[in-house]
Amino acid sequence: MQTDSLWQAVLGEIELSVSRGNFVTWFKNTCLLKQEGSQVTIGVQNIFIKQQLERKYNDLFSETLAKNGITDAEITYKVTASIPTPSPRNDEPVLITRDVPEVANAPRSTNIPTSSTATNSLSHSYRQGLNERYTFDNFVVGGSNELAFAACQAISHSPGTKYNPLFLYGGVGIGKTHLMQAVGNKILQQNPGAKVVYISMEQFTQEFVEALRFRKANDFATHYRSADVFIVDDIQFIAGKEKVQEEFFHTFNVLHQASKQIIISSDKPPKEIPTLEDRLKSRFAWGMSIDMQNPDFETRCAIVQTKAGSHEVTLPHDVVEYLANNSGTNVRELEGALNQLLAFCEMRGLEPNLSIASGLLSVSKTRPKHLSAKQIIERTARHFQIPMEDILGPKRDKDIVVPRQVAMYMLRSELHLSFPKIARELGRKDHTTAIHSVEKIEKESQFDASLRLAINEIKERLYA
Repeated sequence: MQTDSLWQAVLGEIELSVSRGNFVTWFKNTCLLKQEGSQVTIGVQNIFIKQQLERKYNDLFSETLAKNGITDAEITYKVTASIPTPSPRNDEPVLITRDVPEVANAPRSTNIPTSSTATNSLSHSYRQGLNERYTFDNFVVGGSNELAFAACQAISHSPGTKYNPLFLYGGVGIGKTHLMQAVGNKILQQNPGAKVVYISMEQFTQEFVEALRFRKANDFATHYRSADVFIVDDIQFIAGKEKVQEEFFHTFNVLHQASKQIIISSDKPPKEIPTLEDRLKSRFAWGMSIDMQNPDFETRCAIVQTKAGSHEVTLPHDVVEYLANNSGTNVRELEGALNQLLAFCEMRGLEPNLSIASGLLSVSKTRPKHLSAKQIIERTARHFQIPMEDILGPKRDKDIVVPRQVAMYMLRSELHLSFPKIARELGRKDHTTAIHSVEKIEKESQFDASLRLAINEIKERLYA
C-alpha cells in the first residue's frame, strides 16, 4: 500500500472513532513521513501535538495501523514544518448529505438485492443477503414474541404503511434476525422486483469507511437510499460512531419520507443505546418498538419439536421437556443442545432418549449463582499473569490494556452489567471506554483464535 493511500485509510478510520473536534485538533494535520516494515514515522506540526499523540493516542494509531497491515508498529512522532496539504477527501470528508432529491427518486432495482454482488462500483464481497431458511412458517410463536410476529406479518403484506420504523429489541438468540429476514423473504416472494436490503450495522460501518476511502460516497448512498425495504441488524453498534450516525440519519430520513419500510433490531431499546444521538432516538420511536423476551417453557418445547422436525426426527415428550428445561432460555442454546444430542445419537446409531439427553447435558458447566464482578476481574488478571491492581490502575501498556478490555467484555457478557457500571468496576471515569473495549473484543474474538481461547479458558475456570 502506498504511503499516501495508507495514511488516508488510517485517518479515515480514526475520523470515525473520535469526535470531530479531536480529529481536527490532533489528527487532521498529520502525515506519514516514512514506513519501513513495522517502523513508522508520523509527521506533526508542533511539539504539543507530538506530546498529546504520544501520551493519549499512540494505542489508537497502533490499532488502526494493524488493521491496515502494519502489525506491532513502532511509532515515532517527528515535528516537521512541511506537512503535505491534505487531499480534498481528507480536507472535506464526503458525508453524503446533499444528494437527497436525486437519490430519493432513484429507480427501483429489478434485481433481487440480497446477493453478495453490489449494485454499484464498490466491491462488497462481505455483504450478507437474506437467508432463505428464515420464514414465517418455521418461526415458533409464543407469548414472548407474538406481538413482534403479528407486526412483522402486517408489514410483509403492506410495507411502508404501518409500524414504520419497526424496532425490535431484546437479548441474543430470541429470533429478532429470523423475524426481520422473514419479512424480507415474504416481500420478495410477493414482489420479486422489490429491493430488499438487509445488513448488520457492523457491515454498514465497514462499507461507509470503504466509501470514504475510495471516494465512492454517491454509490454508497444510492444503494441504501434506493431500497424499498431497509433491514438493519444490531443497530447498537452505531454507538460512539459520530459520522456513521450522521450518514445513517440522512439515509433514514430519505427512506422514511419516501414511505419505504425500515426494520431495526437491537439488544436494548433506543433510549438505552449509549452515545446515540437524540435525533436518532426520536426517529426510532416514530413507529413501533417491541420488546422481545426469552421464550417461555411451552414455547421452548415447541421450538425443540420444530427444530427436531427439520432434521426429520421425532423426540419423545420427556426428552423435549428435558431439553426445554435444561438447555438455556434462548433459541440458539436450545438448538445447540438439540444438535449435540442428535449428533451423538447419529454417530452411535442410537435413538434419542431421556437417559442420553441428561447424560450429555449434565456435563455442561452451569453458571454460579453468585458470580461477582470482582471474581471475573481476578480470574482475568490471573489468566494473563498480571496483578489485579494493574487492570484497575491507569497503566496503558499493551500487556495490560488487552486483559482490561477482556475483563470489561466478560463483565458485559456474563453479568450483563451496564457500561457505566463496567467502567466503575474497572476504575474508569468514562463509560465510552467500556463500550469501545466490549465492541473491540467481540469483533476480534471472531478472528483471533488465541483471544477466543483465552476467553473460553477464563469462563471454564469461573464455572468450574
